[in-house]
Amino acid sequence: MDAFLSNLSESWSKLLEKMGTWLDTLVLQLPNFILAILVMGISIFLLRYVRRYASKALNKMLNNQTVTSLFSNVIAFGFLLIALFLVLDILNLDKALTSLLAGAGVAGLAVGLALQEPLINIFSGILMSVRSLYNIGDFVQTNGYIGTIRNVNLRFTSIKTVTGETVAIPNKLIIQNPLQNYTVDPGRTVEIGCGISYGDDLERVEEIVRSTLSETYSVRSEEVLFFFTGFGNSSIDFKVRIRLLSCKSNPEYLKETSRGIKALKAAFDREDITIPFPIRTLDFGIKGGVPLHQEMPVEQTNGQS
Repeated sequence: MDAFLSNLSESWSKLLEKMGTWLDTLVLQLPNFILAILVMGISIFLLRYVRRYASKALNKMLNNQTVTSLFSNVIAFGFLLIALFLVLDILNLDKALTSLLAGAGVAGLAVGLALQEPLINIFSGILMSVRSLYNIGDFVQTNGYIGTIRNVNLRFTSIKTVTGETVAIPNKLIIQNPLQNYTVDPGRTVEIGCGISYGDDLERVEEIVRSTLSETYSVRSEEVLFFFTGFGNSSIDFKVRIRLLSCKSNPEYLKETSRGIKALKAAFDREDITIPFPIRTLDFGIKGGVPLHQEMPVEQTNGQS
């Protein structure tokens, strides 16, 4: 019993000694605690202003509201993280700060590996916003789709195609593949392909095409690019290109192309220029074959004579 009481008394003394040490440490660290609370309170108070001014500054440089919001939140988080590190340093918690940084690094690596594909799309969206490849309402062609930009977020770009469907294309694919923006470009090139018969005069055909299309589109004759492309099975083929500054949307492009085709057809009919079509001739009397009349029944042959 005496031994038990002795051990209890010794343990109590050690506890009081330990508590006294903690109290001394608390008293010594009290100014640091007060300073740390003040720093954290001021940081939280300033956080809303940091986010607000960051958003205003980013809005002047970027047109994408989603990307602007992301960057402003990242800046605010960085500001809060710096404040947290400062508070830990004031409290002399260097080991905790080191452990926190190490844990953040490992966690960041794990999250990056798990979300690799979404993160690639997010960074692609940020890159497109910074580079200003296109804006909402632009008429573009990319990844086999042609249409109007309806929405741009951090992962996808939504395009309303000329046939009415809405397609969401990952931003990564737009970065990695060609993009043609018809809205940024001041116009489009109307290209018309056709063929004329081997019996027509090529110089006369070129003159008719140039004069007809220059009158149709109100451009100079030398602005009409004309060139023959080859010898076809039944025609000599040519292409003609005209650059139109007022032609931006796809309906306008199709309308102008149709107008040019109708003008060329009318001019060829008026000038007696032939647009040939494939003709197949069947010859049953070639070497090794049998004449057609020998294959026909006798009654049918007599009926024709």
